[in-house]
Amino acid sequence: MSGILTPLLIGLGVASCILVLIITIRMDIVDHESAPIHLTWRSILYMPWLAWEIVKANIDVARVVLHPRLPISPTLIHVKPTQKSDLALVFFANSITLTPGTISVDVGHGDILVHAITRDAAAGLENGEMDRRVTQVAGEDN
Repeated sequence: MSGILTPLLIGLGVASCILVLIITIRMDIVDHESAPIHLTWRSILYMPWLAWEIVKANIDVARVVLHPRLPISPTLIHVKPTQKSDLALVFFANSITLTPGTISVDVGHGDILVHAITRDAAAGLENGEMDRRVTQVAGEDN
């Protein structure tokens, strides 16, 4: 990161990238889950939806926190994910945690334990919309 952009240095940088790529392919250390390129294009459509869900959840959490009576109703729920791969399951759990008011507490066999700040936030997860969208992004919908 010297800021020097001579053709020689750019060429050596490209050559070193190609060499590393060839070595990793020959060593067979890159698999479908360590480099999830297949998720890139589908996730482009998912990210705006998730961003909108985050905005809505931020407003809900702000409303709860700023309310004089602080109407929280902490809830633990078990969400049954439909994802088959570990990568898709982690993608789903991270999406839950990114949404304010909900946190993925434990990802177990066949379910995710989620803490929600209100029952409404828990109900939003139980309707399955986020699960369905993550399953589509992962390409696991049949």
